[in-house]
Amino acid sequence: MIQTKLPLPTFPLVHCITNGITNEYVANALHAFGAKPIIVEDRRSIEQTVRMSDALFLNFGHLTNEKEAVIRDAMAVACTYKKPVVIDIVGIALNADRYQLAMDLLELGPSVVKGNVSEMRHLCGLATQARGIDSAKDDHEIEAVNELLQAMRQLAKRYPQTTFLATGHIDIVANATECMLLKNGVPYLDRFSGSGDVVGALISAVLPFHQSAFDAVCDAVSYFNIAGERANAREGIGTFRIDLLNKLEKVQETEWVEAIEMEKR
Repeated sequence: MIQTKLPLPTFPLVHCITNGITNEYVANALHAFGAKPIIVEDRRSIEQTVRMSDALFLNFGHLTNEKEAVIRDAMAVACTYKKPVVIDIVGIALNADRYQLAMDLLELGPSVVKGNVSEMRHLCGLATQARGIDSAKDDHEIEAVNELLQAMRQLAKRYPQTTFLATGHIDIVANATECMLLKNGVPYLDRFSGSGDVVGALISAVLPFHQSAFDAVCDAVSYFNIAGERANAREGIGTFRIDLLNKLEKVQETEWVEAIEMEKR
């Protein structure tokens, strides 16, 4: 069982450079979770914003030349001030530029790198049939999950400062010495845009309070998945999406820890 840091002891300020489509939902999720979002992408303000923030969340959604420059600037400042960083490798397989950006940032030692199972397969050099930013069905099969788990372990040994997260029907968390399968969640969490962005933001909010990025990932992802299990899906995806925010706000009710399903590997 993980040692949860929820509810958060203070209100961490999370600097989000994320997907313009999901900015509002990510910001509201952080508020519900007990954190404070700040969404700044103006290069003139990056250094000051990163410096004042408790964590940095970088997301490859809607990546442009200008946004890539902002991401690189923000990562450099975070390294200077030793801020925890979460990188979401959205759409990494779309072109070589996204892959190169991910590899360049990895060399700087981010706290966490996350993606769906197909994105993480591409980062690890494994084949995937994914199209766009969604994961491929075959990448969720048990054989594919086990293959990815081993590849993530090897990648983590190359980058021992970083914890890796692959989200899917079963979430895989791996660093250089540990690996965990997280088994909570419901299919609706994959049915709307922004769910993965929220996961990255919540991890960013928890990181400042954990000595271990691995524990922070297990903590935040498990809470998010259990909130999804408790959200109302009876009336469809729209109701579920809103009620998920309501359930994220229930973080004060710490009995959720008893519902965690995980397997150490």
